[in-house]
Amino acid sequence: MIDALGVPQSLLLLGGTSDIALAIAREYAGRRPGLKVLLAARPGERRAAAATELQQAGCTVTELDFEATDADSRRQVVGQAFEAGDVDCVVMAFGILGDAEAAWTDPDAALQMAEINYTAPVHLGALVAERFRGQGFGQLIALSSVAGERVRRSNFVYGSTKAGFDGFFSGLGEALKPFGGRVLVVRPGFVRSKMTAGMDEAPMAVTPEQVAEATVAAVRDRKELIWVPAPMRIVMSGLRHVPRPLFRRLPI
Repeated sequence: MIDALGVPQSLLLLGGTSDIALAIAREYAGRRPGLKVLLAARPGERRAAAATELQQAGCTVTELDFEATDADSRRQVVGQAFEAGDVDCVVMAFGILGDAEAAWTDPDAALQMAEINYTAPVHLGALVAERFRGQGFGQLIALSSVAGERVRRSNFVYGSTKAGFDGFFSGLGEALKPFGGRVLVVRPGFVRSKMTAGMDEAPMAVTPEQVAEATVAAVRDRKELIWVPAPMRIVMSGLRHVPRPLFRRLPI
């Protein structure tokens, strides 16, 4: 179980090659020698490299095959993870950013983004919640985005999937409370990672390590929602109240 300092003994990374997921695992590994990590991702060089990295950090790593777009794969990976014993903490860390214009002009691209960024996380969230109810405890970390707080024209398909994601996991946290489960929704701004490689950097950009540090601290403090960096909360609060005619003219 998670100890009094908020450190888990076991960690399931759904999207185990994510820069942020790996940074969270490394952050916990520094606090828990021998941390058990269940690394769920597509098999291949990236997963193998991630497993090696975590093993070098002192983790015990089990690799699990995981394909986010396959419902059977989603059921199987959760089943395999929890059959090996209780899982203290689950990190929901997969998703795609895609091409913003293709995401609405290409119906297949829109469908893919909706499936990966929203439908799959909802299914997995319900599967994990079922396990948490059974074991009577569990922490879920849901990596959302400030893009979902007020959807912008510049990436409205992505933003809409994150708005749905955010709403689902916020509600799931409330539903799990009576059963001992907890959900932390993390809303990062621009993160310097593989996902944003080649993009123009936005103001208040952060690293995966900064997101991980803030996330681990929030779990310790039993928080339910954080912005990374913290001042992003003030920025987004202001943007939420900008009148629509003015909002559409902002260069964002």
